Amino acid sequence: MSATHTSRPSIPSTLTNHWVLASNNKGKLAEFKRLFAEANLDVTVIPQGQLDIEDAIEDGLSFIENALIKARHASRISGLPAIADDSGLCVPVLGNAPGIYSARYAGEHGNDSKNNAKLVTELQPIRNEQANEPIKGLFVCVLAMVRHANDPLPIIAQGLWQGEILATPHGDGGFGYDPLFWLPELQTTAASLSATDKNSISHRGQAIQQLLAQLPL
Repeated sequence: MSATHTSRPSIPSTLTNHWVLASNNKGKLAEFKRLFAEANLDVTVIPQGQLDIEDAIEDGLSFIENALIKARHASRISGLPAIADDSGLCVPVLGNAPGIYSARYAGEHGNDSKNNAKLVTELQPIRNEQANEPIKGLFVCVLAMVRHANDPLPIIAQGLWQGEILATPHGDGGFGYDPLFWLPELQTTAASLSATDKNSISHRGQAIQQLLAQLPL
């Protein structure tokens, strides 16, 4: 009789079953915890804060560069495989700002209310010129997975989530720019979605699915 196979992703012998998640962002950590649980990954993901690993210096010029910097930093210190997320909001009419500076757009890292307020202010002149035309935006998430700090073949996954940017925030959930991120097809903001619904369509959810699909067999 042949063995019964499950849908659980196969983790190759080249990857240990303990990974470091290179983030200390509480909102991201909560989302990753749910997403990895839903994926039934047979690995233990350890937030870098539990290993006393401080944030890396993100001096890259793109989401991909910064994700790799963070993954290699966490792997180098821990000696374990590491996965890092670099994500943010890109608004084309602002030259794709705030982009990689999303978390510190207003100058203070992780201050969501100030970042949202600055984005609203920066967009107001454009809204006045465009009248009722919606302002497009997209959330970007790049994941980088390295088996060791000097891994020459990292796994890279990217998710894009299209939406529109509101002039006033709506919704009490989520984090970051979620209260300003309007989803026309659902007639709601990202901040008003349940965690399950958000994970099923978000940039981070898309990137994790791409990552899982790329794990070597």
